[in-house]
Parts: sequence; C-alpha cells; structure tokens
Amino acid sequence: MSDNNKKQYTKEELDKMSNGELARLGTELDGVTVAYRKERFPIANDPAEKRAGLAVGTYFALSIVFGLAFIATYLFWPWEYKHLGQDGLGWYTLYTPLLGITSGLAIILLGMGCVKYTKTFVPEEISVQTRHDGPSEEVDKRTLVALLNDSWQTSTIGRRPVIAGLAGTGAVLAGLAIILPMGGIIKNPWKPKAMGISGDGTLWTTGWTLANKGEERIYLGRDNGNIAEEHDGHWSTEGVSRLVRMRADDLDAGAMETVFPLPASMVNDGDKYDAHKDVYTEHMHSIHGARNAVMLIRLRHEDAKKAVLRTGQEDFHAGDYFAYSKICTHIGCPTSLYEQQTNRILCPCHQSQFDALHYGKPVFGPAARALPQLPIAVDEEGYMYAKKDFVEPVGPAFWERRS
Repeated sequence: MSDNNKKQYTKEELDKMSNGELARLGTELDGVTVAYRKERFPIANDPAEKRAGLAVGTYFALSIVFGLAFIATYLFWPWEYKHLGQDGLGWYTLYTPLLGITSGLAIILLGMGCVKYTKTFVPEEISVQTRHDGPSEEVDKRTLVALLNDSWQTSTIGRRPVIAGLAGTGAVLAGLAIILPMGGIIKNPWKPKAMGISGDGTLWTTGWTLANKGEERIYLGRDNGNIAEEHDGHWSTEGVSRLVRMRADDLDAGAMETVFPLPASMVNDGDKYDAHKDVYTEHMHSIHGARNAVMLIRLRHEDAKKAVLRTGQEDFHAGDYFAYSKICTHIGCPTSLYEQQTNRILCPCHQSQFDALHYGKPVFGPAARALPQLPIAVDEEGYMYAKKDFVEPVGPAFWERRS
C-alpha cells in the first residue's frame, strides 16, 4: 500500500488533485495493474446503447410490477380458509401460489436487471492487485473514495436516472416481498378477541376455557379422521363430523387417546346426528387450536389406585381416567408418547418424561413443571366432558407469568 511508496503526499497536494488523478494514484498505491479495459459504448448516442438501456429498464420495470402485485395480493386477496365445496375455494387456493410467483419474479427480475446492466454498461476490465497487510494511511483512504467515485462515474448509472429509479424502486419492493410476510406472524399475545373454540387469542385461554362460561357442555371429542364426501359430482362436508364425543368405554385399560374440546352445539353424532348439519370447519378449528390437545389416559385399575393426586385437584380425574395437556411445559412440543408399562408420558422433542401416576410431574429431561390436568367427568349417557378449564397455564409457563 502507500507505506511501500517512496512519495509521501500532503493533504494540500491531495486537495489539488482531480478525482481522475486520485483514482489513478489509488490504483498505483494499491498495487493494482489494469491489464485490460474497454468501454462498452465508446461512441456517444450509440443506438445499441439505447436498446440496452431499454432492455435493462424493462427488467426493472417488470420487477416493480410484480413487487406491487405481491403487495396487492398479500393485502387484498381472499386468504381466509375455504374447505371443499365452499364458495371461494378456487380463489383461496390461488393465494399462496400467487404470493410465491409474484415475490419470486420481483426478486429474479431485479437480479436479471442488475446482471444485464453490469454486462451491458460497466466497462470490461481485468485488474490484478498485490495484497498488503496493516492499516491504511490518509492517502489510501482519500484515494479509495476517489476510486469509488470513479466506479460510479464509469458505470454511467449516475446519468441514467430512469434506470437508477427503476432499480431502486425494484430493490425496495423486492425487499418488501421478503419482509412483509413477517408481519403476518406478529401480533399482540395479550389482545383478546371474541372467545371461540381456540380461546380468545391470548395465551391465557384455550378451547377448554368455554367450560368456565357454563353456557354449554364441552365434551371430550376424538378425531375420527373423516374428510369431505362427494355428492352429485361435488365435495361437501355437510353431515360429516370430524370430532365425535368420547365415551368412557371407548378406551381399553392402559390406553391413551388425544381429545379436543367439542361444545354441545357442535356435536353431530349418536342420537344428535343431523345429515344436513355442517360442523366440519368448527371441528377442524378445535383440532388446530394451539393449546387444545389433551391426552386422555385410562390407567389400569390397580395403577389408578396408586395415583398421587395434586392438592386441590383431587376430583379432576374420573375414575381411572386422567386428562393431561398434551403441550409440553418445556417449549410447547406435543407429548405424544405414552408408555403404559411405566405410566410415563414422553415428549419426543427433548426427551422430557412425566409421571401419569403423579399428577403429570416431570421426572426426567428439561421440563420443570407438571403437565396441567383437565378436570373431567362422565355424564348420564356415558360421554366424557370437561367440568371446567385448566387451573394452570398450558405450555411453557414463562410466557404466562404476570410478574
């Protein structure tokens, strides 16, 4: 670098130099040898230059068009879920593909425009530089700025405001295509909305919270896996029940079943079955509720007699049946494994283990809090229901602490 150059330049000498002189000095001080350099369009007003500018501008303009199309699709396209047979299903199914196509084309066309501009307008040059060690001196800093200015000037982007504007706008919109979708996952976890099958939108509630309102009975619903049925050439969920009420005798001793909240108004099975009733969408909302899943375990009778009940929760079980939240208290994974020989509930994510005979107390792994237990009972018809909501926070407790 400049410390290897015998000539030392003062600030006054550098001030007297033009940008071109500083640029040439910078290449010398940096040990750069320009082996080859050729202007793309040495003749002014070359028609080929105008055609090249039009091609580059077209890429950037199309990038802007698709960037705006992405924003319009993201904000105004009907995105609410539609199931088979429901009006608007076709528009809904196009939402995600359109987001991918418009954002992808906006970014790709912006990149193609940049590459096209570099290949078309930036001078061809082959340079070789000798590397150096150590910090840079004042002369090096000044000449580096001059080299950057020279690069800006020789790229000709400064005298092409239309292309520069299109490129800048395209870059902004392409950036929005990346950043804007993140807004859909940002929400206030404490802002309540109308109470529904998934709670009221806050971290304090679940679908089982409906049991506290006392307006209707909340049954334990089992997922039977039913899907839409075809009738007269079209698909329909009319008369299809995805959740059905759980009977006490549906489980064998030592078995486990995942259940979900099923309000009485959403029941469509047994003697309450109506072939024209459509509750499929509500059932799916219950299944997809973030904290709704519950493990219903029927302990073997001899094991149930040994169960240690938590203080204040002695009446939460129904005979040999115990219901624990399926959401691990570590970081919220589903505790989907039950080992009937040891009565252990296992979380496959980080190997936390909970003792079903000891009010879901953690006995191994990183989880430090027992699985919340759902108070359950059996009605006069043999169907199981929730007497009230969980009395403890569901999932990782640190999200729920008020202090």
